[in-house]
Amino acid sequence: MFQHPVLKATALLLGVLLVACNAPTAQQLSPTPASPPTQTVPIKASRVVALTSLSADIIHRLDKTKLIGMSGSRLLSQNPEFTQVTKVSEGRSQPNLEKIVALKPDFVIGAAGFHDPIVSKLQAMGIKTMLTKVDSWQSLNDLTSTIATILQSDPQPLLRHYQTFIKPTDQPASTLVLVSRQPILAPNKSSWAGDLMTRFGTKNLVAELQGQSQFGGYITLSAEKVLQANPEVLILVDTGQGEAEKFKSEPFWSKLNATQRNQVYVFDYYGLVNPGSIDAIEKACIQLRKIFT
Repeated sequence: MFQHPVLKATALLLGVLLVACNAPTAQQLSPTPASPPTQTVPIKASRVVALTSLSADIIHRLDKTKLIGMSGSRLLSQNPEFTQVTKVSEGRSQPNLEKIVALKPDFVIGAAGFHDPIVSKLQAMGIKTMLTKVDSWQSLNDLTSTIATILQSDPQPLLRHYQTFIKPTDQPASTLVLVSRQPILAPNKSSWAGDLMTRFGTKNLVAELQGQSQFGGYITLSAEKVLQANPEVLILVDTGQGEAEKFKSEPFWSKLNATQRNQVYVFDYYGLVNPGSIDAIEKACIQLRKIFT
C-alpha cells in the first residue's frame, strides 16, 4: 500500500523517539508494586535480565556475572563478552516473556513506556522489576548508582569514567540540533541531547523553549524558525534513513550561518538522542569536544 512520505517519516520518527525517550533513565526509577523496595531493605539481585542496551552495558561493567539475559542490540553485538548472554529480544520488538521466565531471573530492568506491558506480566509472576528513563546526565549517574546497589557493586569507578567524557567549552557557540526533518524536531534542555549541550556549555538556541511536540523534551520548528535561529553550529542526527543528507534540499539550507561557515556535523542517533550504551555516549562526547573545545 502506498504511504505518503511525510506520514512514513513521522511513523519512523515515532518509533525512533519512543525508544529514545523511554530508554533507561534513572529519574523515574520506579520498582514495581510486586517488589516494592524500601530505603532500609534495598533490593539485592544476582540474576538480572536487562531489556535495554544501556542497562545491560552498565550491569556488565559493574558485575558481568549477574547479567543472564538482555535485549539484542547492534551497539553491543560486536563485543564478544555479550555473545554468551541469552537474547530475549531483537531490535525494537517486545521481549519474549517465555525466554525471560526460563532464565529464572530475580530482577528485570526495562524502559518506562516501552516495556510496560511485559513488566506488568512479570510483576504478576512475582518477579522484581524496575522501569527506567534516562533523559539527563544526572539520571545516568542515578541509574548507575541504583543498579550498583542492587548488584552490591561499587559504582564509583564507572561514575569517574563518565566524568572524563565531559569538557565544557569556554567559547559557547550558538547551536541547533535537528533530530528529524519531517517534522523538524529539536531538543530543548529537558532531553538527553539537550542536557548534553548544557553539560558542554554550548548555547542551545531552543534550550528554554516549550512547544506542542508529542515528544517530551523536543520542540517542533518551522523552516522559518530554523532560519530565524540561524545557528553558528548545526548538528544533524543520522537515524539510518538518510534524513541528515536530505536537509541539504531545504530552501533555508544555504542561507544558514552554520552551512556557510562549514560548521555542520552529523551524529549517530545512539549517544546523542538515545544514550544507547556507554561507548555510544563516549563517542558522542568525543565528537562534541572536537566541535566545541
